[in-house]
Amino acid sequence: MSRSSTLRGQAPLYEVISDILKRNIQSGRLPTGLVLIEGPIARVMMTSRAPVQVALRKLHEEGLIHRFRGRGYLVGAATADIGPIRRPIDEFQLDIPEQSKSSLEVRGTWMRVYDQVEADVAACQVFGEFRLVETELADFLGVSRTVARDVLSRLNERGLIRKGASSHWLAGPLTARVLREKYQLRAIVEPAALLLAADFIEPAEITKVRDEIRQGLTRETDAYEEAFQKHCLERAPNEALVEMIRNNRLLLSSVNEALNRLGLPADHVAIDQYRILFDLIGSRQINSAAEYLKEHLRLLADKNLARLKIVALVPEAEAIPRYLSPL
Repeated sequence: MSRSSTLRGQAPLYEVISDILKRNIQSGRLPTGLVLIEGPIARVMMTSRAPVQVALRKLHEEGLIHRFRGRGYLVGAATADIGPIRRPIDEFQLDIPEQSKSSLEVRGTWMRVYDQVEADVAACQVFGEFRLVETELADFLGVSRTVARDVLSRLNERGLIRKGASSHWLAGPLTARVLREKYQLRAIVEPAALLLAADFIEPAEITKVRDEIRQGLTRETDAYEEAFQKHCLERAPNEALVEMIRNNRLLLSSVNEALNRLGLPADHVAIDQYRILFDLIGSRQINSAAEYLKEHLRLLADKNLARLKIVALVPEAEAIPRYLSPL
């Protein structure tokens, strides 16, 4: 694709991101040794992680960044004898040309509305199967159909919706089978990621979480679920595996929040299980922690299946937005 088409904003988003990062690496604004991680870059670029992943792979193939024994990439050639510099990328005030900035702003509009749509779509699935109409979604959000299409594409990318036989966008239903299969997948990939992450887990972070659990500073299991993902699973040096874990957990986390909003009690017993899990990780008993994690997930699956059955007795939420039509 020509440079002129890129300036008109017609290039794929990953190329726009790749060009911006390359420009700042070659100018020295992003120093040699800086750790580049997709999440922070995605926030700066107002986009999802997917195009950032492709952009980083492209820069890696060009030799501008390289892998190291840690999460993400290091700026510079693989032959350079450099240590990692861990600083937030937004501190470097990236030089972004106006044409690229406009392209990112247009494409990033969907991010301002995505979180609420994601929560609505996940919540509705406990009540059955729903259809999403692009024009109705755009009208509800007060955005263009292009933005609505971006939102739907992201929901599809993360496995929250799918195309039906008649090419309509569909969400749900969240059945017992779907729920159990997602927990079965968790029991396979999350212990594997924990074992891979063993050498990259920061002891100080684990100690902090353990202290919070022991002192009862937080009584929400979601907080420890997120801490385990952030400080343990996402340290695995395998981006494809980490992304699979994120996507598989997405629906489960969103549905759990929806069930809590319906007044179903949270699972406070799980806090003791997280205490044991973090104790094992903190004492470097990673193999034992991985085995314990499998049992924890089995119990968690059973408890959430029981919670899902209770929903059958709860009237369908009146707050389901009009762009979600029950089937």
